Amino acid sequence: MSATDTAAPGLLLHLAGPLQSWGTRSHYNERDTATHPTRSGIIGLLAACLGRRRGDSTEDLARLSLTTRTDRPGVLLRDLHTVGGGLPAKGTVTTAEGKKRPPEKGTLLSHRSYLADAAFTACLTGDNDTLRTCEQALSAPHWPPYLGRRSCPPEGPLLIGLLPDPLRHLVQLPLARKASRGDIHIPFHSDSPLHRLAAVRHEREQHDDELEGATPVSDINDDPHSDRTYRARALYHRTLTRPAGQCAGLGTAYLNALTTYLDALPGKGAAR
Repeated sequence: MSATDTAAPGLLLHLAGPLQSWGTRSHYNERDTATHPTRSGIIGLLAACLGRRRGDSTEDLARLSLTTRTDRPGVLLRDLHTVGGGLPAKGTVTTAEGKKRPPEKGTLLSHRSYLADAAFTACLTGDNDTLRTCEQALSAPHWPPYLGRRSCPPEGPLLIGLLPDPLRHLVQLPLARKASRGDIHIPFHSDSPLHRLAAVRHEREQHDDELEGATPVSDINDDPHSDRTYRARALYHRTLTRPAGQCAGLGTAYLNALTTYLDALPGKGAAR
């Protein structure tokens, strides 16, 4: 979607929960998390809602573009898991050779990272038919959605709505964070250039660099390819200054502010 194609709709999601984990370099017993939702994680969330099974094609979902806003960055939590301890030989973890580990070596340790108490707003743009199909699936998911890992269910309404001019709403929607005494700096991440967000500037953003976000800041290995493999793609980042009044609080206060915002739109959309 181009910066001038404001009529094209986009799907907006509220991603919040006690724990989230968006792995990018997870390998064997070390499971990391990115600081923001990944393409592979969001595609997995949509695939679960659509009832896609492992091995089913997600090419249509992979063609969607993802931009996220960090409402609350959360706190990094690193957890220690044990697998296979105290079991007889036939119940221990299977090795790469298809054999069973002996009981004295049956316990495996795994370190897993999470974001605790984080909240994000995500915007998906692309093919209208695909977006409408995803909207329906998010309203009545086939399988429960999760925030990166199946052990991380979302809280509150996940679907905000399918809205026109979605990038403008991504910037202006209420923030799920406590009230601030002054302007706040909100990070945005995307698989597309972010300098187009300058088209929805707030009067207090007059000193923000309009070219920020025009070039990628790094690569991230989260673009689904095939057979559970991933490709690197460009990561774009931009920080916008937002007014303190956009902070809507937590829980019911945030949901009330979100409902008020959506009810004021033409057509009176509603979060679900």
